[in-house]
Amino acid sequence: MKRTHHCNELRPSHIGQIVTLTGWVHSRRDLGGLIFIDIRDREGRTQTVFDPSDLPKELFEKAAALRSECVVSITGKVRQRPAGTNNSKIPTGEVEVMTQSLEVLNMAEPLPFQIDDPEAAAKVAEETRLQYRYLDLRRPEMARNLKLRSKVAIATRQFMDEQGFLEVETPTLFKSTPEGAREFLVPNRREPGTFYALPQSPQQFKQILMVGGIEKYFQLARCYRDEDLRADRQPEFTQVDIEMSFIEREDIYNLIEGLLQRVWKTALGMDIPTPFKRLRFEEALNRYGIDKPDTRFGMELVDFTEEFKASTFKVFSGAIANGGVVKALNAKGLASATQGQIETMTEYAKSFGAKGLAFIKVENGEWKSPIVKFFSDAEKAALTSKLKIEEGDLILFAADQWLNACEILGKIRLYCADVLKGQGKLTIDPNRFDFLWVVDFPLLGFDREQSRWYSSHHPFTAPVAEDISFLKTDPKRVRGQHYDVVVNGVELGGGSIRIHQPEVQKTVFEDVLQISPEETKLRFGYMLDAFKYGAPPHGGIALGFDRLIAILCNTPSIRDVIAFPKTAKGVDLMTDSPTTVSSKQLRELYLEVKAQKKE
Repeated sequence: MKRTHHCNELRPSHIGQIVTLTGWVHSRRDLGGLIFIDIRDREGRTQTVFDPSDLPKELFEKAAALRSECVVSITGKVRQRPAGTNNSKIPTGEVEVMTQSLEVLNMAEPLPFQIDDPEAAAKVAEETRLQYRYLDLRRPEMARNLKLRSKVAIATRQFMDEQGFLEVETPTLFKSTPEGAREFLVPNRREPGTFYALPQSPQQFKQILMVGGIEKYFQLARCYRDEDLRADRQPEFTQVDIEMSFIEREDIYNLIEGLLQRVWKTALGMDIPTPFKRLRFEEALNRYGIDKPDTRFGMELVDFTEEFKASTFKVFSGAIANGGVVKALNAKGLASATQGQIETMTEYAKSFGAKGLAFIKVENGEWKSPIVKFFSDAEKAALTSKLKIEEGDLILFAADQWLNACEILGKIRLYCADVLKGQGKLTIDPNRFDFLWVVDFPLLGFDREQSRWYSSHHPFTAPVAEDISFLKTDPKRVRGQHYDVVVNGVELGGGSIRIHQPEVQKTVFEDVLQISPEETKLRFGYMLDAFKYGAPPHGGIALGFDRLIAILCNTPSIRDVIAFPKTAKGVDLMTDSPTTVSSKQLRELYLEVKAQKKE
């Protein structure tokens, strides 16, 4: 049974050799009295031939009874494929194995979906693929994704080791520190009524490692967040977690650019240029309407606040009078947008609190919109000049407070790009990767409902040194030493220089975030205590490893690069979890379930 070669190994240089291959029956074809079986393993597939004139009858009948995904061991002689029968789609396509013996290691029942046909497999419902994940993983596409994931993980570890980092595992049973996403709680049997929490990140442990003198730490860390899911989120995920002592922001930029260079070279054989472009948070919002902009296409936002300040169109001038702005973008070639597409964009605007969406279609030399009659010649000229308006364009407006106006058009910009790509009017090279750093984020945001400040990143982010004096007097003005690395509109990761002075950290907790001294001590006392004993200046970053691999594999969902992912509802369909537990288990934990059982 022991194989001599894997199923992607045989070449013309092996002709004449007796070989043994083991794997799954990828496909079986009966042609002209011969049976052709493609045998597949993790590495690829090879064609084998069963000739009834050379084989015992019972062996040939055994081959004829095989179906897809039976596990077999085949021994035979390698030969050149007959003229005109080469298969250029597979590396082993110049040769085939003339079977001499067959051992059936395991029969397979009829499959719930096809594996041997990529197009057919792509049409299978994702729920079915997840239910039979062990079959889905046999598809070459999935095997390729997991193989690339492994290569990138090894390359990451090698690079970090070369840079002098220590890989340290941090606990996955932590204390509850609810700040940000909802946590998963784990009841503690030994002390009823107390709970662990699964960590949202190793943030606090890695900062304490810096206090402990580790200086350079990294980990491929498992993290957990009990939040609503989407294509790029899972309740449990992996991140490349990094922390360094005695550094500034530039040190992080240089390190991560070097790491991503290594990763792209390892995974795709590509050399990505460095240093990455830098974009301030405010500029990113002003130009692209989002803090993780896709810069592979234009369609940038343009400000018209000054031009419409005294406009007779009260929607615009009124928004400006209330401290807002007027912004617009030109979706070139999209004047053909359907009513349904316009309604979708309008719903995007309304989701940010806008009453509607103002737009102009430029068709047959005419500006078609009910708002045009309110515009002066000077306002029309400004629009034409700054937006470079031409026949076939669609002009879209947002008049609101600055952040809202930016985000409305930012969402619509991405939607328009998708529509234009679908129409063939916008082409983006799939091998193009636009990397950039988004920097100079505001340290704090303001929650109007709770009338309190909250951390834009997390409460351990250091303010820019010259802004510390404004923490108590003018928090809105304080910039954080926070940075995000972005590629093609996807946030690969984010981090910051941390607060290392106990008095500054205490000010942020108690005076700015309004966490009481008692709550501060309860939740973060051990950190503040550690900082009293000589915390070095430090900072770090975390890269979303699943998201990174999805980009390298050119797949929109991280579920395609995780061996056993969960659905959007957090369910593992293969193992049917989560599930209920017995009354005995609940009693041992002193827990009572009040939710009604589902029928």
